[in-house]
Amino acid sequence: MTPRPHLTLAASVTGAVVVALDGTVLTIAQPAMQRDLHATFAQIQWTSTGYLIAVAALLVLSGRLGDRYGHRNVFAAGTLGFAVTSAAIALAPGIGWVIGLRVAQGVFGALLQPATLGMLRAALPADRLPMAVAVRSSAIGLAAAAGPLVGGALTAQFGWRAVFLLNVVPALAIAAATPAIRLPRPDAAVGVPDSDGARRVPAPGAAGVVRGAGQADRLGPAGAGLLAVALAGLVHALVELPRTGWTWSSALGLGAAAVAGGAFARHQRVAAHPLIPRQVLAPGPLTAALAVLLAASAAMFGALFVGSYFLQEVLALDPLESGLHVLPLAVMMVAGAPVAAVLLRRQGARRTVLGAMALVSGGMLLLACVDRSAASPTMMAAFLLMGAGFGTVMVTATAVVVREAPVGDVGVSGGLKQTVLNVGPAVGIALATATITLLAPGPAGSPWTAAAFGGAMGPALLLLAAVAALGVPAALKLPARAAGP
Repeated sequence: MTPRPHLTLAASVTGAVVVALDGTVLTIAQPAMQRDLHATFAQIQWTSTGYLIAVAALLVLSGRLGDRYGHRNVFAAGTLGFAVTSAAIALAPGIGWVIGLRVAQGVFGALLQPATLGMLRAALPADRLPMAVAVRSSAIGLAAAAGPLVGGALTAQFGWRAVFLLNVVPALAIAAATPAIRLPRPDAAVGVPDSDGARRVPAPGAAGVVRGAGQADRLGPAGAGLLAVALAGLVHALVELPRTGWTWSSALGLGAAAVAGGAFARHQRVAAHPLIPRQVLAPGPLTAALAVLLAASAAMFGALFVGSYFLQEVLALDPLESGLHVLPLAVMMVAGAPVAAVLLRRQGARRTVLGAMALVSGGMLLLACVDRSAASPTMMAAFLLMGAGFGTVMVTATAVVVREAPVGDVGVSGGLKQTVLNVGPAVGIALATATITLLAPGPAGSPWTAAAFGGAMGPALLLLAAVAALGVPAALKLPARAAGP
């Protein structure tokens, strides 16, 4: 079977862009949706929260399904389902339908995301993976930056339903093109499916046997259920805490996450066929890359939340002016991704990530020094540093995860990586909110005053810079030099 790497890369990038664009355009469309459907603020929030919970809960299981049934097949199901649910949301008669369909869309988004990385690993040689990951990261950054502009234009001209139709055509197109993707069969692993999803088991004694076919066939439903409950509870609590503070709902979410998480950890230790193979979680470059992504994403999105609030609530800038101040971050993430791939090849993952983490922390320290008198140039410089650093971390850590994952476990490794990128930002925003609330107390349910927020902003950013620094020990465990092809 002849691989088609260019088609695989195009499909992977388009799938990732569809998911990234969907989240950013929705944010702009939510006020119009609330007015049109006569929804409460809490109901509108659940159009985002329901999606996030579904995605976070199912990413790892979706990656395992890709390892078992073929990444191409899971990708096709995810893109087709994403397109259908997007079209259905555009036709939804009420807010209840929108929330339910957004949860269903999250399920298909979870199927889609790990498969994009699994297909890249299968189709491309090791020396071409970093640049492919860089192209994918640049496209995601561009979609995230363009989303608010596109969403605003569509909502103003055609209404909120148009933003959900935006992704239907590209999602259907890549779903239709997916059967033409040809992925080589990974002969090094037993029971790993080729692109048509068929599992072929080498003859006894064949080279490269790494685990029995019976083991590969097990999906670990008990572990999958426990992990889904743990992640759903955690994400729900982290999303709700910044909005509503401590409530019975957020406490219940954290409690469920703790109990289910503990049960999952025990199940992982004793199960004959755990959901996440033990070699994936063994100490090494893969787990180090995941730890770096967790620290960097928590710090980055926490700082972005603080900076955005300062721009709009303290400096009283409108959303467009605020977006222009943050624009250097998006520009550097897009433009810096190919540079990150070159640095990774020449300097190795360890040096590249350490330098990038220094840029992220430096940007946060600069942002902590902002005051009203010189906010614009200082903030733009800070966002530029953070964008360059975080974009480089994203490319490098993702390349390490994809390249270091055992060949039969690329999907579950990609699912773990995407899970980290869902949990990390929620942790960072919750931490920033808790810190500012502690340092700038006010009446319950009331927004922070400009003066109180300005006083708490510096310490919160210093704390977030320290969170970024927590990724340094993990970065030291990354490969020192780039591996050969």
